Amino acid sequence: MHFWMFWWLIFPAMGFATAIFKRYMSFKERQLDLAARTAGEQAAQYAAKIERLEAHVAVLNRIVTDRSGHLADEIEALRDPARLN
Repeated sequence: MHFWMFWWLIFPAMGFATAIFKRYMSFKERQLDLAARTAGEQAAQYAAKIERLEAHVAVLNRIVTDRSGHLADEIEALRDPARLN
């Protein structure tokens, strides 16, 4: 008689455990989706920031290489407002 009581308890407990496991896995899947979405947004922000920095470096490179002889004069002219008039 105790043997049959064991099965009457095990089967419902297994069903209950399966339901809990399914809900847990669904929760973990939603967590992973949110983490992936957040990582994608951060990657896009970093890509935009890198693009802006590359543009700044290109401008600085052009200033240094193209007008290196006049660069010191232009900087001094910017420091002295009387020279601009």
